[in-house]
Amino acid sequence: MTAIWALPDFDAHEDVHFVTDPASGLKAVIAIHSTHLGPAGGGCRFWHYAEDEAAVTDALRLSRGMSYKNAMAGLPMGGGKAVILAPADRSKTPQMMAAFGRAVNGLGGRYVTAEDVGIGVADMLEVSRQTKFVAGLPVEQGAVGGDPGPHTSLGVFLGIKAAVRRALGKDSLKGLHIAMQGAGSVASGVANHAAAEGAKLSIADVDTGRVQKLADATGATIVDPAEIMTLEADVLSPNALGAILTEESIAALRVPIVAGGANNQLATRQDGERLMGRGILYAPDYVINAGGIINVSTEYVKDGDASLVRQRIEAIPERLERIWAESAETGRDPAAVADAMAQQLIGRR
Repeated sequence: MTAIWALPDFDAHEDVHFVTDPASGLKAVIAIHSTHLGPAGGGCRFWHYAEDEAAVTDALRLSRGMSYKNAMAGLPMGGGKAVILAPADRSKTPQMMAAFGRAVNGLGGRYVTAEDVGIGVADMLEVSRQTKFVAGLPVEQGAVGGDPGPHTSLGVFLGIKAAVRRALGKDSLKGLHIAMQGAGSVASGVANHAAAEGAKLSIADVDTGRVQKLADATGATIVDPAEIMTLEADVLSPNALGAILTEESIAALRVPIVAGGANNQLATRQDGERLMGRGILYAPDYVINAGGIINVSTEYVKDGDASLVRQRIEAIPERLERIWAESAETGRDPAAVADAMAQQLIGRR
């Protein structure tokens, strides 16, 4: 495998840890991008990768995104991410999560973990039996903490509304067509919010049972996953995995807005320029999807209550507006504007 620091997505990361536990079958990567603003906060992803190097790349990209996300959200946390390499059968055991918890504990608080794709609240409970450096744990009704998914969904929904106001001059999603890629936890929350406001939804997901359930709940039309990104719609909302906006896919888009909760939507930094060149308004992913980490940070740092979490999430549209305004003024694409803002906040400029 190529040396870590020679990989395209290595960005002066402070630490990259490779974790193995033969007894449980755990193989994981924990990447700490920056602790400039505080402990490196970021979830743990459970995913099967065809090649180990793809897992390392994912951890590097996701951890850098968390540095930027936490900085732009004004949180007292740096950025990190963990990736557990799932076996081909996607089997996961409490022993595996316990081993991961011990690995997190061994970092002494430099990295704080939580839920991400493939990891739920029950998994974090297993991790919490081995370390205190964990968030996203079950809480009583109304308390700060628990599943970050609904908070991410709320932020994405509010960000979509902000994009619609800017690009289409509309204050409501009523009657607008949103093409949604993904039907998981975050996508489901976004779809429910949008449907309640009267949006027309088209949804695609590789999990046929999951997408059917969401369609039944929201009145959405189910679309083949291969077709969702070429639909004519008012908004494309990517809410699955990343690197889906490429030179080829951007050329085929038939929407004026891209705004969704998936991490690392741009395959390359040039793809932000390509979106702008086509006149498509892009909501930088780590800005619009910060609701979950806002909740996680507030739970872990204990610097506020549920009303403060809501207040912080409701500030997401304002941050997007600042980015879009600077983009319009300078001619730089929104992703580049957001990156520059975040880099300055974490002392990388």
